[in-house]
Amino acid sequence: MRAGLGNGAFFYTSSRENFSMHISIITLFPGMFDGMVTSMLKKAVDEHILELELIDLRLYGLGKRRSVDDQPYGGGGGMILRPEPLAAAIAAARERIVSGSDDRQAPVILMTPQGTPYTQTIANRYAKLDSLILVCGHYEGVDERVRELLVSEEISIGDYVLTGGEIPAMVVLDSVVRLLPGVLGAEEGAAHDSFQNGMLEYPQYTRPLMFQGQTVPSVLLSGNHGEIAKWRTEQSEQRTRQRRPDLLVRK
Repeated sequence: MRAGLGNGAFFYTSSRENFSMHISIITLFPGMFDGMVTSMLKKAVDEHILELELIDLRLYGLGKRRSVDDQPYGGGGGMILRPEPLAAAIAAARERIVSGSDDRQAPVILMTPQGTPYTQTIANRYAKLDSLILVCGHYEGVDERVRELLVSEEISIGDYVLTGGEIPAMVVLDSVVRLLPGVLGAEEGAAHDSFQNGMLEYPQYTRPLMFQGQTVPSVLLSGNHGEIAKWRTEQSEQRTRQRRPDLLVRK
């Protein structure tokens, strides 16, 4: 259920009060996230696992026009997000977060192409937390003092530049929530995902048995779970070696 609060906050929440995880997203475009709260994320909300808060940064803007950006000192193209609106929005998020014994310690994660490359390892770490605050950068970036004083960690989803941090925040949201206990239909599903063990996932098959002249590998039909596990491990290693040999180098 989507519910509005004052000060530009919108919640996706169930009727109960306690949640396994709370995620706040500070963004200029909260409507971009509405389409995400379906399927897996909706289940997480409905089943008391996730509380998702969308904070409209514009409502913390300055003056009658609620300005959130300004020109960079020293010249140059584009606009920079000012520190005051971001500081106010982060403070508001902290006021509403309940995360165990200390409700003020939720890490603030800035989405930026200058950040640490996002990996499954980071997703696993975030999924163990009670709360997260995700900040969507925009324009030419944020005032450096926001990074230095307010941000716990900076995350990049790849070596390219997007218009804003909303899509990276969606990536983090989706990848973290699917790891929360009770979200996936098969509890062991996430354990076998690509990157969880440092390799790509093995090939998967379902019906029909024959499709355009290709059949399902006979080992998967054997009922021999030991041989199936061995085959999957071999296939995982082979696929990783062919497609992502860099993963094997890191192990």
